Amino acid sequence: MNEDNDRALCSATAGLLRASEALAFWGLALSFISALVLALTGRSLGSAAWIAYAAVTLIGLPERYLALRLRLDATLFDGLAKATIASLPSMDRALEQLGLRRNADASRPLADRVLGSRQLMQRHGIAVIAQTIVFAMALAMQDWR
Repeated sequence: MNEDNDRALCSATAGLLRASEALAFWGLALSFISALVLALTGRSLGSAAWIAYAAVTLIGLPERYLALRLRLDATLFDGLAKATIASLPSMDRALEQLGLRRNADASRPLADRVLGSRQLMQRHGIAVIAQTIVFAMALAMQDWR
């Protein structure tokens, strides 16, 4: 693969990862609303609805981590595309200095990194879908006692 193709792949990957920010916003909103419902009306909720709202809030913790990782990956791929990050080994060394990566000597190919980011995006999507389903169940169970 030549340098132009690598930059194009990095740019496209960064764009794809930035597009997932809409899902991240939805996941944050569900977590916030669920936590607010628990804080304001938790004692008057039935146990099934309380558990469901708590589950949405707890699923929000790994969802936030995945959203943060996606945002970091998007920024890194954008830096590679715009050549503000010179190469994969230099990016690995910087991440190692920040304590975000171990063993910077074992550099992965760009295609593997793109695949890893896409898998991370899929996991994030699964977390948000799970939050949405459990939130809908919580709404349906609110009147159960």
